[in-house]
This record gives sequence, structure tokens and C-alpha cells, in this order.
Amino acid sequence: MALDEQRLRNSPTPPDLPFSIRKIGHVVLRVSDLARSVDFYTQVLGFRVSDVYPEDMMPGGMVFMRCNADHHGVALVGGLEGPSSGRELHHFAFEVATLDEVFRARKLLRERGVPITFEGRRRAGVQIAVEFKDPDGHWLEIYWGLDQIGTDGIVRPKAQWDWAHSLEEAIDRPVPGQHAVLHDASLRERKA
Repeated sequence: MALDEQRLRNSPTPPDLPFSIRKIGHVVLRVSDLARSVDFYTQVLGFRVSDVYPEDMMPGGMVFMRCNADHHGVALVGGLEGPSSGRELHHFAFEVATLDEVFRARKLLRERGVPITFEGRRRAGVQIAVEFKDPDGHWLEIYWGLDQIGTDGIVRPKAQWDWAHSLEEAIDRPVPGQHAVLHDASLRERKA
């Protein structure tokens, strides 16, 4: 069956829903080695542990971690047998406040030996990002500059998506309306 892009794009949101979701609250992942994954999320991504469930409360144990005032944004449950298959969850992303932070994240990931699977600018949304995997193979993204959509519902046209395959390329070729200014020029990588 062919994908009906127009039907999907025009999927209506009921006007009479009795609630309004404000944000993605948290993500819970199964991991194969809870201690290793907690080390990754705290030492590489800067999350802080809020609470821990021992195995008698949650088989495999569970660790709640935060990146802001919310009790948890990511929780990890031990007991995954083998790496993530990548079929259930495509990826999840973490927003940072500045473009410099994306560049600093790339630098830290490389220093920690974390393979980067993509860096640059994506198409729809035109965020500038660095993407990588956690120790269990869950795909993660740190990004800045995601398009915001106003009450008029107008989105950036495809003609302005301009995919970039490095962080440097993304700032050298900014898309209209995106002020991709790197304040710390020392974070730029030179081509070999």
C-alpha cells in the first residue's frame, strides 16, 4: 500500500479534546547493563539521578534521571537481553539552548569514544544536531534550532530544508531565519 502523504499531513486534531499535551514528559528504556547505561547518561550526557528502584520493586532495577526540574526525563530499566533491536524506538532527542553546546557535545562524544552516526542539519525542522547511540544501541540526538510553528500553522517549505552533513556545513549555509552563529570559533573542526 502506497503512503498517502497528503492524507497523513491533513490528519485532523479533534477540537474538543478535554486536554492539551504540553510536552513529551519522559522516555523509559530497557537496557542490558544498568550500571553501564547510568554511567553513560550521567557522565556523557550530564543527567542526574533522582531515584532508584531496587530489583524487588522492578525486575532488573530502575533508575530515574533528570536534566531539568522534572523528577525524570529518562528512566532506565535493567534486564534487556542483548542490544536494542532498534525496531520499537527510532530515536529521541535532547534540546540544548545554544549552537555552541551542540559543537561541545560533538567534541565530548568524540573524546569519550562515542561513535557519531550523523552531524549537521536535518531536513524537516532544520535543527542542527549531532546523533549517536547509547551503549545498548538506542539512537539519541542533541540539537539546537528546531523550527517553531506559530498559531497560523505555517511550516517551512521543503525548498528551504537544505540538508547539511556536518556542523560546519550547517553554519556556513544557514537556512532563512535560522541565525546559526557559533560564538566559540575554536569549536569548528578543520577538514583534513
